[in-house]
Amino acid sequence: MNIDSFDPDGVGIDNGNYFGFPFTEDNARLALLSVPWDVTASYGGGAAFGPDAIIEASTQLDFYDPMSPGAWKRGIATIPIDYSIQDRSTRLRPEAKKIMESLEEGGSLFEDFVSPRKLERINNASAELNAEVYEAARKRLDRGLIVGLVGGDHSTPLGLIKAVAERNEGVGILHLDAHCDLRDAYEGFVYSHASIMYNALREASGISKIVQVGQRDYSEAERAFALKCGRVEMFDDFAISARKFAGESWDAICRSIVDALPEKVYISFDIDALSIEFCPNTGTPVAGGLSFNEAVWLLRQVVESGRRIVGFDLCEVAPAREGATDANVGARMLFKLCGLTLRSN
Repeated sequence: MNIDSFDPDGVGIDNGNYFGFPFTEDNARLALLSVPWDVTASYGGGAAFGPDAIIEASTQLDFYDPMSPGAWKRGIATIPIDYSIQDRSTRLRPEAKKIMESLEEGGSLFEDFVSPRKLERINNASAELNAEVYEAARKRLDRGLIVGLVGGDHSTPLGLIKAVAERNEGVGILHLDAHCDLRDAYEGFVYSHASIMYNALREASGISKIVQVGQRDYSEAERAFALKCGRVEMFDDFAISARKFAGESWDAICRSIVDALPEKVYISFDIDALSIEFCPNTGTPVAGGLSFNEAVWLLRQVVESGRRIVGFDLCEVAPAREGATDANVGARMLFKLCGLTLRSN
C-alpha cells in the first residue's frame, strides 16, 4: 500500500508497521525503532514482547488527535524489528533470573565461580545492544529523522539517548516513571533497567538536566544521589499529590515541571509512571501514579511552552496472555508521543 491509497478512516491495516501506516524512512519525518529486550527485568518480565503487541493494538486507533491534528501525515515510519535482539534476550534472561534469585535468597554474586561468568556475559551483551541501538539511531539522526524508541525494558534507550545528546548539547530529559532508575549496576547488571538514568548521566555528556515525574518507589541512596548530582530535579508522586490535595491544579503543576526543562527535551516514558489500572502487567507496577490524561496534558504543556521534543522512548509495556489493556494503552500513548513530537518540530 502506498500513501495515496491509505485511508485513515478505513479498516486498520496489519502490515507490520506501527498504526498500519504506509510510510518508509524515505518519506517520513519520524522513525520508530523497536528494541525487544528485557534481560535485567527484576520482577516481572514480558516487555520484550511489547513492540509486537503495540503494533498489533495500534491498528485499532483512530487518527484524529485534537492536541496534534494531522501531525501523523508528516510521516511515522517503522524500522524493521531485529528479532535477533529478542532471541538474545530470551536466551540470557534465565541466567539473569538465576543471579537475581540467588541475591534475593541472601547469596552473593561471588559465592561460586559460575555467577561472575554469567554476569560478565550479560553485561557484555547489554553493552553490545547499547552500541547497536546507538548506531541504528545515529544513522537515522544523520539523515534528519527524529527517532522514537519502543522497548523492551527501560535499559534499552541508552544508545538513543547518547546519540540524541551528541547532537543536542544541553538537552534535558523529561523522565516519567514510578522509579528513579538512578542505581549504579543494580544486582550487578551495569546496564540494568533500574540504572538507565544513572547511565545516561554517566555516558551522555550532552545532557544538562533530568526532570523526574511520578516517582513513588525509590531508595534512600537514589534520593541522595539526585540531591547531590545537581542535574536531577524530582517531582515525585508524593510531592505532586500534596500539591493537588492543597488545591493546586494539575495545569499549574505541569507548568512548574515544564519550567524546569531546557529548550530541547528528550522524553523517557516508562509506562509504570501511569496508575496501575493502565498497565497491570508491566514489570514493576507501583500503586499511585498519573492518569493517562494527566500524562498527556504534561506532554502537551511541553509543546505549548515552545520547547522542542528531539527524541523519546516508551518502555516497559508488557502484554498479558489474556486482555489487551497494556498494549492498548501503550499504542495510544505512543501515538500521542509521536504526534506531539512532530508538532513541536
